[in-house]
Amino acid sequence: MLSDTAIAAQAKVEPIRTVASQLGVDDRDLIPYGNDIAKIHLDALSRPRQRTAKNRLILISATTPTAAGEGKTTTSIGLGQAFHRLGESVCIALREPSLGPCLGMKGGATGGGYSQILPADRINLHFTGDFHAITSANNLISASIDNHIYWDNPLQLDPRIVAWRRVMDMNDRSLRNIVLGLGGRFQGIPREGGFDITAASEIMAILCLANDMDDLRQRLDRILIGYTYDGEAVFLEAMGITDAVLALLRDAVHPNLVQTLEGTPVFVHGGPFANIAHGCNSVFATRMAMHFSDWAITEAGFGFDLGAEKFFDIKCRSAGLDPDGVVLVTTIRALKMHGGKSKDRLTEPDTQAVHRGLENLDKHIESVMHFNKRPIVALNRFEADTDDEIRLVKERADQDGVFFAESRHFAEGGEGAKDLARQVMAAVDGGRPYQPLYDLDIPVIEKIKAVSKAMYGANSVAFTKEAEKDLRKIEELGMDKLPICIAKAPSSLSDDPALHGRPRNFEVTVRNIQINSGAGFLVVLTGAIMRMPGLPREPKALQVRLLPDGTIEGIG
Repeated sequence: MLSDTAIAAQAKVEPIRTVASQLGVDDRDLIPYGNDIAKIHLDALSRPRQRTAKNRLILISATTPTAAGEGKTTTSIGLGQAFHRLGESVCIALREPSLGPCLGMKGGATGGGYSQILPADRINLHFTGDFHAITSANNLISASIDNHIYWDNPLQLDPRIVAWRRVMDMNDRSLRNIVLGLGGRFQGIPREGGFDITAASEIMAILCLANDMDDLRQRLDRILIGYTYDGEAVFLEAMGITDAVLALLRDAVHPNLVQTLEGTPVFVHGGPFANIAHGCNSVFATRMAMHFSDWAITEAGFGFDLGAEKFFDIKCRSAGLDPDGVVLVTTIRALKMHGGKSKDRLTEPDTQAVHRGLENLDKHIESVMHFNKRPIVALNRFEADTDDEIRLVKERADQDGVFFAESRHFAEGGEGAKDLARQVMAAVDGGRPYQPLYDLDIPVIEKIKAVSKAMYGANSVAFTKEAEKDLRKIEELGMDKLPICIAKAPSSLSDDPALHGRPRNFEVTVRNIQINSGAGFLVVLTGAIMRMPGLPREPKALQVRLLPDGTIEGIG
């Protein structure tokens, strides 16, 4: 099969102006970035909607990620292309790739095979500069905090407990914990600090959860930056730089429009990770996809236990959204890995390994139903999959009382996902309103236990002394009514990344709880999870090649 780059090179794509026009975007709302990319101004959301027949939102999630891959993004793209081929009005809404995974372990995030979005190299590298704007806005706050402390510290910020950290859009373990301000009295006030990756920045979360520009401003104002020597909370509003932060985000707030290999329109905007943040594209982009089409297809990162739980309990609460259908993606090779098969033997037929791995699928189906939704299981089929292995998955879906469809979108594009599209259309007819997993009024401990038991299958939750201290501070500040955003290992239902399949009889350990008052949630750090990843022994950067004609290979 051709490489992703070779397949993309053969595609006959339309100018982005044509894509926008066909979508119904007014020319005055179009902000072109060359011939292939455009931003769509937020004002487009206030203009009359041209579509009147349907307004459906479909959420794509998956079983627990493995090194074999499941293909949520590829499925989202393939499903959108299938709707397009069936003559339906459709638009896709995805997150932007981060340079950290692109050049680290995971690679790019623009799909693959015959289900890609274009131009892949530009989307994966820099794109329209949104990540850089978020990084700059975040670090303006950091620089302002240290400058404030240096110049007599009128707010009496305690340098020992500054809550705000710097960020950069790259995996760099050496920057997780550092000492700032060394070099003498003119170089700043020495204190401990560190970097998170930009995808984990509260600015990223705020941009992705804001409902409008006024909401964006209010969320920025209420960012907790630290505490005074007397223990009083200090918020960004007191610094007087909210307008400067907004100025840096002025262009980044507008969603980016691109297209698939088959010309299906795609909004790509915002990029929080689901294992360390809330894992969903921006509310602005989701609403634009719904505004300009009858079918909006969006994705929540990693497995259902991470991104999709946060989609329901954080994003849907905040934005008033409710998906009409949930697609749960899995693959035979991922199920084999959950069944104990080694990565280098996944192409071997093994119904027993698939059977054992189905426990992971069962757990995610149960998790979807906790939100009063009934999923469509989408089997992302590959060449080595056998009919007997696929039959096992279909039988399990039938046993669990859910829809099932196999999809060949990677090899066949939209044509290979038509059966899945038809199943999705059939499933939404009986749509039911979603049910949040927990009530906001219950104690934070009970919220954490509710997610840990219902989504992960944990028996219990343990809290370190630091986490207990954080809980007391949260209650003291009156922030215990916020939803929670659990940061957890993505490769396991538990907080131990080595436990695959469906772990049982385990305990989740909460080591810290951070307040993201601007984003409007509490970040619960479990196990050994880090908000700044490191590069692997052989990062993807080693595979990147810049060819003489300017083409970039190895980024997908």
